[in-house]
Amino acid sequence: MAELKERLHADMVASLKARDSVRTSTLRMVLTAITEAEVSGKAAKELTAEQELDVVIKEAKKRRESEEAYADAGRTDLADKERAEAEVLADYLPQQLGEAEIAELVREAIAETGAAELGPRGIGKVMGVLTPRTKGKADGGAVAAEVKRQLT
Repeated sequence: MAELKERLHADMVASLKARDSVRTSTLRMVLTAITEAEVSGKAAKELTAEQELDVVIKEAKKRRESEEAYADAGRTDLADKERAEAEVLADYLPQQLGEAEIAELVREAIAETGAAELGPRGIGKVMGVLTPRTKGKADGGAVAAEVKRQLT
């Protein structure tokens, strides 16, 4: 078992003992998602730490999108539930980058790729370099918006 999965399981046991239902259900959900990823495909496999983190990132993104959809539909009760689950998952994600840090990474990537001359056509080139650097640390949409802003 990888370190993240062990930590999730230990925290779930602790939250069960503390009778923290939101934390328990959220951790159960993410552990189930990891297990599903392990058994998907032709043969069962143990996920690497990076793959486990990818599952947590995906689940956190689902929570953010669901929260937004529920808030737009006026279902504040469900939006609050999704927000609480996203906050639990945030404990297991890398430290998020701020706007200034994203802007600096974008500047560096533009200089590195030479995409400044391409203008908006260089977005793909820059995103190809940035995506691995910001994975799990920043929302892809925010990074793409900053790249577009700096290239136009």
